[in-house]
Amino acid sequence: MSAIPLRLPDAASIEAVLAGLDPASVDADLIPALVAAFPRLDFSLARVDDGYWRDTRSVIRPDGTRVGELRQWMTAELAKGKALWTRLKDTDLQITEWRGTSAFALAFAPTGPGTADYIQIALGREVEWRAGPIVNPDYRPWGEEELLDPSWPRQSLPETDRLAGPVYRLLDRAGGAFVHIRSFLDRCSRVERDKREAQRPEMERRVIREVGPQGTRETPFLEAVPDWFNYVPREVRFFQDWEESTARPQSVFEHWALDVRDYTHKGEREVGFIPRPLKHPKERLLMASDVSVHLLMDRIEAVDSEVGLSFGWFFLMTHGHWVDPDIGLAIAQGLKAQRVRLPDPDARVLLRWAGRSYGF
Repeated sequence: MSAIPLRLPDAASIEAVLAGLDPASVDADLIPALVAAFPRLDFSLARVDDGYWRDTRSVIRPDGTRVGELRQWMTAELAKGKALWTRLKDTDLQITEWRGTSAFALAFAPTGPGTADYIQIALGREVEWRAGPIVNPDYRPWGEEELLDPSWPRQSLPETDRLAGPVYRLLDRAGGAFVHIRSFLDRCSRVERDKREAQRPEMERRVIREVGPQGTRETPFLEAVPDWFNYVPREVRFFQDWEESTARPQSVFEHWALDVRDYTHKGEREVGFIPRPLKHPKERLLMASDVSVHLLMDRIEAVDSEVGLSFGWFFLMTHGHWVDPDIGLAIAQGLKAQRVRLPDPDARVLLRWAGRSYGF
């Protein structure tokens, strides 16, 4: 009996799966539906708390009858003449708002044995709510944009104001909705390499001038920085460090979601990601001037235990919020002075980072 061929998801096939889900059971049905559509892939789900609001709003009546899309409907009303706010503030018309309960609902699918051999799909879990009256009756708006794009206090709403959802929607945040991570890392390297290669003529002309007692000394930039063209993007280093450390037995996607971006701004290609921890300690680990390196070792071990990942403190440190980078530098100095020890793979990764640090 022939094996089922591997079918990788794409945007259209994922959207088809999402469209077939019933809001009443969507949370329970999402992963089984993805597995049914792509039977040779192993999906899991994780969320990162980071609320957002879509700019898609509707005009409704109190009974829920939909009048139209807000911006289009309001534009037509503005064309009818002045005193629109006066006309609308005494009506019973209301607007709706789609709110995402988290910035990411992330489905992952391993595609090979390597640390970066998986697919990440960024989804938004969204609910449509009755947000408020069509205009604020208490004050006149400053201009048309306040009518077309009203801002409401982001307070929690009662369940009775829920109109639709929850639904899952594919999020295309700057090209990062659907990403094969290994291919994406290759793209990061290629884009960075192309950028630097385009600057070769300039770099070959650049010199570093140092003024000293013997006069001015000029050193060609590429002589002072011989590996400038071999720069490794931080995104690639993050995965290399994971691969070469004691974190390797666990999957990156069990602990981190990647806020991926790939866009062009003013003719410049920007590609990369910001890692978002799925597990983090209850408290931040900050550097203090009077703390010993041995106490720091105890504290990073506690962080690893709390997040359930060997060398987990290091990756939280590269993220820059939960573990102070100065702690990594202090432990690296302790390693060099042979005052403390780490497993050899972790020591090599940390010392390499201390020599050329990176962060997100």
